[in-house]
Amino acid sequence: MGLFDRLPPMDHLRSEKMCLVQLIFPAESARLAVTYLGELGLLQFKDLNEDKSPFQRIFVNQVKRCAEMNRKLKFFSDQINKAGAKLGEHEHELLEMNTNSGTLRQTYNELLEFKLVLSKAGSILAASQNHATPADHELDEHIYDKEVDDGNGYLLEQGIHQGASESGVRFVSGIILKSKALAFERMLFRTTRGNMFFNEASAGEPVMDPSSGEEVEKTVFVVFFSGEQAKAKILRICASFGANCYPVPEEIVKQRQIFREVSSRLSDLEVTLDAGTQHRNKALESVGSQLWRWILMVKKEKAVYDTLNMLNFDVTKKCLVGEGWCPIFAKSQIEDVLQRATLHSNSQVGIIFHEMDTIDSPPTYFRTDKFTNAFQEIVDAYGVGRYEEINPAVYSVITFPFLFAVMFGDWGHGICLLLGALFLILREKKLSSQKLDSFTEMAFGGRYVILLMALFSIYCGLIYNEFFSVPFHIFGKSAYACRENSCSDAYTAGLVKVRDPYPFGVDPSWRGSRSELPFLNSLKMKMSILMGVSQMNLGILLSYFDAKFHKNALDIRYQFIPQLIFLNSLFGYLSLLILIKWCTGSKADLYHVMIYMFLDPAGDLGENQLFWGQKELQILLLLLALVAVPWMLFPKPFILKKLHKERFQGHSYRFLGTSEMDPDSEPDSARSRHDDFNFGEVFVHQMIHSIEFVLGAVSNTASYLRLWALSLAHSELSTVFYEKLLLFAWGYDSLIFKLVGLIVFAFATAFILLGMESLSAFLHALRLHWVEFMNKFYHGDGYKFKPFSFATLADDEE
Repeated sequence: MGLFDRLPPMDHLRSEKMCLVQLIFPAESARLAVTYLGELGLLQFKDLNEDKSPFQRIFVNQVKRCAEMNRKLKFFSDQINKAGAKLGEHEHELLEMNTNSGTLRQTYNELLEFKLVLSKAGSILAASQNHATPADHELDEHIYDKEVDDGNGYLLEQGIHQGASESGVRFVSGIILKSKALAFERMLFRTTRGNMFFNEASAGEPVMDPSSGEEVEKTVFVVFFSGEQAKAKILRICASFGANCYPVPEEIVKQRQIFREVSSRLSDLEVTLDAGTQHRNKALESVGSQLWRWILMVKKEKAVYDTLNMLNFDVTKKCLVGEGWCPIFAKSQIEDVLQRATLHSNSQVGIIFHEMDTIDSPPTYFRTDKFTNAFQEIVDAYGVGRYEEINPAVYSVITFPFLFAVMFGDWGHGICLLLGALFLILREKKLSSQKLDSFTEMAFGGRYVILLMALFSIYCGLIYNEFFSVPFHIFGKSAYACRENSCSDAYTAGLVKVRDPYPFGVDPSWRGSRSELPFLNSLKMKMSILMGVSQMNLGILLSYFDAKFHKNALDIRYQFIPQLIFLNSLFGYLSLLILIKWCTGSKADLYHVMIYMFLDPAGDLGENQLFWGQKELQILLLLLALVAVPWMLFPKPFILKKLHKERFQGHSYRFLGTSEMDPDSEPDSARSRHDDFNFGEVFVHQMIHSIEFVLGAVSNTASYLRLWALSLAHSELSTVFYEKLLLFAWGYDSLIFKLVGLIVFAFATAFILLGMESLSAFLHALRLHWVEFMNKFYHGDGYKFKPFSFATLADDEE
């Protein structure tokens, strides 16, 4: 391990060093100091009043005032949205205006409906009386406006009841929603058993619904009936259907007088409503210019008092005591902020800030930027790392988009992804200031992940030599030609090698040949195994660096070493065979070699022997793999038990120079106190971990074959779309067929290959990192550093 000991400590791959600090605020400077700390955003306060309810805390009244102010601001925001300082006075004024406006609007709607009923019901009544043609008596608004008032006005206030003719036939007139008119008529007919006559006419203009504020279509109706019981039933049905009944006199003269009166009052109400709307809009404009600044101010103030409620008074009741976590690099900045708060608050006593000793595990904090933040979020979705644990996001910046590209390799599709990523990046400032839908927000947050996935897809596509599944001679001429000079179909005639190998990627002549699918299958399957074994070895090596950093010698001796031996004795050896076969061009059957390595280790390899001493090496590797299993399982629990007994008996073992004397420091040991050490639990935990690794070594290696499967599926699906859609349509002479084929091909490429296939490759790459890579070294059971910061308030929604 001397080579590893000389390597740098990899501090830049770990979370920031944290410390627990205590702050003692004088009462007069506490609020201002917490405000400045919120602007800095580098201190996470601990709640020292967890046992108290929100109503038992110190600043509960201030929090209530902020909540009430926030309610008022939300009210103004809602009003401004509907319509397109001293908040208490503004609120009272606006509430009064809304009440008056609602009353006036209701009166206006009633009068408008009454006017429509008078206009339409009058003609119905005139026709029923057969005094003249309906056209002579239709209450046209323009005709009524020309009539002269004879002094019998204000009949509306006098009240007019439903009319009754000399024959005893009565009628009820009103207005109802057009969508309810048919059901309303049927109900009247059934209730009166047909002893009524229903007449209706369209209102002719929409009426505003007071409940929804939308304009709706209504129908004017007149129901003729006889008897008081029928009248009571009809009025109840009108009420149940939401129909508004209005009195219409039978006399034409009275109808005209009421119509003029209603029209006059409607004109006055229109003027009043317009003036009220203008006054209301002016009041909202005066508030709206400052509203969003006020909302943010109230949010900050409430956050400050919520934070102050986490503090405790000292014994003198003159100072507030708080505790919190902060990064080591931020201590000087926090001290400067506290000095500034003391100066600005004119306090005679400074704020005390000092570091505390603790056995608690600190929070995990990684400094990220807009490029690395998305990769860190991918890792945190699996689990937040322990304090100062190796951060997989650093490696995922390269490995994640690369494994995606292995499954998505097509440089034509990669260019499409690249254009989309560049669009999001170039419009970064504009999009970051807008409210986006969930899908666009997710794509925008991962714009740099998409950028790298696109670049690696172009690279892998060039290796696969696929541009929308079509190969190109980009890097020179093919190394192969048809077996016969006159042949044009390489699939039937076969290929022969005529020049040096194609310089980069897959030779385009493999396309359409008889050996295309077997060759690409073999290539991508072996490549997947090599990538999987390499990444799993990287994970095991990272577990060594993590154990070395935390001085866990037990993990190095009894986990890292046997795990490395077991994995490489089997699958590292398989990777070696693959490389030797590629380099030598051997026709050895690697399936046969690996199977009979277990079934018949001493058997003759025959034509499957790739190098001298292969049989002896296989026996040695098999024995090492068998030894590695008990090596992982038994020593560590018994050593921990021995160390527990020595500690319990008071022995000193500082000469060991390792952390084995402290079971609490072992990440995979019992994390309880030494006097609660349970050997059974430790042994079962170690047994589960060992079995999981042994079985996982097989299943995880097989899991990397998804790289081969998805890459092959993506390539074949692209070929199907190209040949069965584009080329098929291009075989016709009709321009319409060609355009239709091109459009269908474009939509299939966009929605299936660029949409569904990219999502599938993304999820599979995510699984390979979470399960196959990160479980070799990453615990992910920490908690995130969440500092008190005003920067997060601006994006929060109520």
